[in-house]
Amino acid sequence: MRTACLRACWLLVLAGTHAHAARVSARIEGIEGALLDAVKSAIEINQYHDRDITDAQLHRLFERAPAQARKALEPLGYFDASVDAQLREDAGATVAVLRVTPGPATRVTTLDIELDGDAEGQREVRKALAGFTPAKDQTLDQAAYERSKAIVQAALAASGYLDAQLVTHQVEVTRASHSAQIHLAWKVGARHRFGATTFEGSQFPDALLERYIPWREGDFYTQERLLAFQQRLIDADYFSIAQVQPDLDHVQDEVVPIKVLLAPAKRTIYTGGVFIGTDTGPGVRGGISRRWINSRGHKLSFNVLAATQLKTASVQYQIPLAGADNHSIGFGANFRNEDTDAAYSRTFGLAASDSRLWHGWTRTLAAKFLTGNFKVANLDGDSTLLYPEISLTRKRADEPMFVRDGWSLTLNARAGAHGLLSDTSFVQTSADAKWIRGLGDHSRFIARGALGATWTSGFDKLPPELRFFAGGDRSIRGYAYQTIGPALPAALVPIARAQCAAHPNRTCQDLVIGGKFLTVASAEYEYYFKPNWGIAAFVDSGDAFSTFGDYDQKIGVGIGARWRSPVGLIRIDLGVPVADSDHHGVQLHIVIGPDL
Repeated sequence: MRTACLRACWLLVLAGTHAHAARVSARIEGIEGALLDAVKSAIEINQYHDRDITDAQLHRLFERAPAQARKALEPLGYFDASVDAQLREDAGATVAVLRVTPGPATRVTTLDIELDGDAEGQREVRKALAGFTPAKDQTLDQAAYERSKAIVQAALAASGYLDAQLVTHQVEVTRASHSAQIHLAWKVGARHRFGATTFEGSQFPDALLERYIPWREGDFYTQERLLAFQQRLIDADYFSIAQVQPDLDHVQDEVVPIKVLLAPAKRTIYTGGVFIGTDTGPGVRGGISRRWINSRGHKLSFNVLAATQLKTASVQYQIPLAGADNHSIGFGANFRNEDTDAAYSRTFGLAASDSRLWHGWTRTLAAKFLTGNFKVANLDGDSTLLYPEISLTRKRADEPMFVRDGWSLTLNARAGAHGLLSDTSFVQTSADAKWIRGLGDHSRFIARGALGATWTSGFDKLPPELRFFAGGDRSIRGYAYQTIGPALPAALVPIARAQCAAHPNRTCQDLVIGGKFLTVASAEYEYYFKPNWGIAAFVDSGDAFSTFGDYDQKIGVGIGARWRSPVGLIRIDLGVPVADSDHHGVQLHIVIGPDL
């Protein structure tokens, strides 16, 4: 009956048209989303919307279309679909209209997955099993089923079960009850262990390279550790090529040898360029880094920066130490000259540091010496401080240059005691966090926060680097750099203004001395209308303050542009203060660099 109807429709159309149909388009009704996409891809007639077609071809393709549409829905769990097909004339063009009724969905009533041995106790395997789709009571989806099988197989291999085999894979569909039963079973086998590691192509002795191996010979094999090893070699910055591979051709007794293929990177790096930042002004930077200066992998680097508001120079010497925790010690010296509307400082510092991996964090212990003079709110000061410092940093990112799923967290604590080469006693802690998550294919949400607290017996002896200010590109946009914080006490304002009058090139607008505490929070949404171009909207808030009773929340809002340039992401933001009688106007903020 259905075939007779199709032919009748076909004859009616031919009776009112020419013998040759130049083009035909398909219109599918009754379904949407994944079902619509599947049918569009399956029916051949849909491929002729921009190609000439003869009457005979049209007849043949039109008759095939209903069966092709029904077949396309079966992998998505719809086995009883019906299709009503018609040929119509619309403004002189031929249109094949398919009215699709998908029918009841076939749902999974049984999901039976068996693994022998202890494989289910491994984290990656548990995660793969928990995420298996279609799950019980979900619609049967053949593509999701195949993906989930592959994910479980990959999780077994990544957890060391390199001989795992899928021995049972059945999907039993009962059309009468619109139900499906899934039965899967893996013969997992023994879990493999790490064997000996061999290196090829390195400029260093094996003893130095073994410090980067995050396991001991005989530990259970995991893909996660293999990738961590490769990332450590890349981060060491010694090699242009670093490939870590299991030598599967020489596995014996479930022991996997590891082969590492390396090629030296260029030994000396020269860097330089111009930049612009609204917190620093335009400037130039340059540096020389010696990736290794001897067979023990010692490193040496020099860096200089000269901008209108900031000038720095530093030298750093780093010594890698034995062990699997990326342990190294470093020695450095730096000079810093910063001149902003809020503060001026000229300081010299020395530092000795000990850095290593610790429970997934990079832990750095340091001893620092800082001395110099400064001017805050146009009042002169000087200070010498010797203090220990500890920092913990950790970050995760799916893509370093443009993160869609990642985060970073930095924790710092430092303290100094008066009399031990220090002009004041103080304790200071701070935390900085950032979280990035992709939304769909074209958007990102970015959250950022900062906290800080200081306890000191002589706040006036702390240089600007150890005081908290807010405002600027990476703080509260809508406010200029370091313009948010406690104001100079009223009794000292006349002195500051007199000092300011003696130096016409300085501003007296923001007499901010910095605070003991800091809190900043930010939320940002980005939308990329082209692969490399996007727009953003943001809101930032917080304050720098010295007593909790003086906390005065500042809010900045604005819009921005984003460009994924060859040198990194460029952010241009326009921000304005909200409901602030002391600050007005639009602030321009420009930042160039990676997300984390």
